[in-house]
Formats: sequence, C-alpha cells, structure tokens
Amino acid sequence: MNMGATPFKLAIVAGEVSGDNLGADLITALKRRLDRPVDLVGVGGPAMIEQGLESIFDFQELSIIGYSAVLSSLPRLAMRIRSTIAAIVAARPDVLVIIDSPAFTHRVAAAVRKRLPDLPIVNYVCPTVWAWKPERAQAMTAYVDHVLAVYPFEKEFLAELGGPPLTYVGHRLAGDSSLLAIASEQAGRRNRAESGTVSGDDEEKICLILPGSRKGEVRSLMPDLERCAEILAARKKNIRFVIPTLPRIADEIERQTKGWSTSPEVVVHAEAKNSALARADAAIAASGTVLLELALAGIPCVSIYRLDGVARLLINRVTAWTAALPNFIADYPVVNEYINESLRPGLIARRIERLIDNTIERKQMLRDFDLVREKMQTERPSADLAAEVVCDLVEGKNQGSA
Repeated sequence: MNMGATPFKLAIVAGEVSGDNLGADLITALKRRLDRPVDLVGVGGPAMIEQGLESIFDFQELSIIGYSAVLSSLPRLAMRIRSTIAAIVAARPDVLVIIDSPAFTHRVAAAVRKRLPDLPIVNYVCPTVWAWKPERAQAMTAYVDHVLAVYPFEKEFLAELGGPPLTYVGHRLAGDSSLLAIASEQAGRRNRAESGTVSGDDEEKICLILPGSRKGEVRSLMPDLERCAEILAARKKNIRFVIPTLPRIADEIERQTKGWSTSPEVVVHAEAKNSALARADAAIAASGTVLLELALAGIPCVSIYRLDGVARLLINRVTAWTAALPNFIADYPVVNEYINESLRPGLIARRIERLIDNTIERKQMLRDFDLVREKMQTERPSADLAAEVVCDLVEGKNQGSA
C-alpha cells in the first residue's frame, strides 16, 4: 500500500449487526483492492469499528423492530439522522455506501444527495420493494446511483419497478466458512440416512428452536414455542430441543424457558452453536434471514411469526406472496409459514414431525434447499464484487469530471 497516496474517503452507514458485518467485509475488500489508505466516516458496530471506523453514535440505537417501536423512536431517529448527515457532508467523501435499515439510511442518503449532488451513493442490500411499498424503487433513483443486491431475484423486480441499476453480488452467508462446514456435515448425514447406513428414525433427534434476535420477538413467540415442544415431546420420545441464541438476549431466553417441561438447552458461544447446527435434524424459526441460513446449511425448517398491532393494520399493503427467503429464491413454496392466527402449535409440531425423520417431505425440502444454494452462488466472494462496483462508480465519476 502506498501510504503517501491520497486516502480513499468512504462514508458508510449501517444500522444492524448484519449490515455491520457486510460493511466490514466491504471495507476489507476495498483495502485489498486499493493501493492507498481508506479513511472512514459513518455509523457502524463492532465489525466496522475494528476496521477503523469511529461511529458517529452507538448503532445499537437503530435496532428497532416492529412499526410500533419505530413510531415511538422517531424523535431520537431524527436527531441521529441530522448528526450523521452533518458528519458525512463535512467529510466530503469519495462515495457514500448505505447498508440496509432503510428507515434510517435512506433518509441520510436523500439529504446528503441534496447537499453533495455529485457524490456517488451506493445502496448495499436492496429495500424489500418486492414485498411492500413498491413505489420506493422508483423514488430511490433520486438519491441512489447503484444497488448491490444480496438476493438473486431482486434484479428483475427492481428493473420492472423502475429502480436504480442493480448488481447481484451474493449473500455473505453463501460463502461463510462456518456455514459451509455445517452444510458439509449435514450433507454427510443426509447421504448416510438415504443410503441406510444409520439406524434412522429411532436415533435421538435434535430440533432447533430459533425465536428471533430481539427481545420483542422472543416474548411474543415463546408461549407458542413452548407448546410446540411439549406436543413434539409427547409424540416423539427421542427428541431433544436446543436454542442457539445471542449473548444479549440469552438471559431473556433462559428466563422464558426456565419452567419448560422439555428442558431445552440454550447455547450461546459460536462453537456450541455451530455444533448444534451441524447435528440438528429440523428447526422451528422466527421468520427472517435465519431461514436462509438454515436452507444453506441443509436443515429442514418451518417459519413462524406474530406481527405487532400496527403491523397488523398495515398488512394489506404487503404485496409479497411469501415472507420466507428460501421461497422467494426458489420461486415456489419450500418452507411452510405460520403467522398470527395460523400459528397453531399442534399443526407446527406435526409438520416438524414429518421433517425430522427420513420422510418424503424431508427429502423434498432438502432437494429444494439444493436449488436455493445453487441460485445463490456467485463467481467470486460477495465483498469483492461489491468493492468492484463501488470503485467502478467512483472512477466513472472522476473520469466524467476530469
């Protein structure tokens, strides 16, 4: 690296853990690609801070779930938007990259565009215009020059809706080394089961319970999950339940499961979580990115969710035919979804019972997951593809102004 060269100034804004990880990967890829230092300004978490970012504020303030929570947090959100805009404008960066969390990042981008109209702006992780409020796609063209998509189906959607140019760069989960190792272990178990070299349905079965990453989700879903576990345990004597979770909500989950008759094991550390995933036979999971993680790992699953009060009022604005990412990617129903009134523990328990043994249903879901994995593949790591688009955009702007 030429330390005497003019630094590449990157403004980068992320609002959640997943975005923080994407941002850190992108920064790393840019440092590899560029023969000069990379100066950072913006908002991020531990992963981007480790790469040298001094976050304008603690990004955990943006970890808001549910429409009710967003509404109650608007005053603080507005204050953070203003401070972020001011810092980016003062820094005069070469490019602004916004990552996910559109309620925050898109407001920042729109305001920065007005004050720095020639600044290239990249949106990493396409807003879910394919699920609701499709009019956002065209509105983005006013302040976003290019979108980096993490799902292969998004390019067609955004083009049809008149949105900005888009490049599919892939999802970081598809290249995650730990997940690839888990998928390899699961593939071996699958091969042994299908070849009849293991005893099969009489072995102990492990059912993962994944109630979400936020306390609000956990509290709303735990009563249903407890009942699911009770029914499964009554119907299947050789079943054990494991709850992989995050340190920040582990206490809440321990408290919620303390009185469960099924005595689920709560695991927090990465090694224990990976071990649980590698040995899991099926999973009951809160709707979210975890469904894609399970699909890529090769773990049959169902999706559950309960919407909050305000979200229920807005449900008619949802245009998507599904909320499960594996379904979107495959373009047909793969994972069963149980939301609100359809979230019936007896029904879910019986579905898991069919997925946990070596049944036709299990075999079909695993074949469907093979298709999902195939569609997610990219020629190079997603961060390298993202860095290439960012650099090309900046170089194009510099050549145009030369």
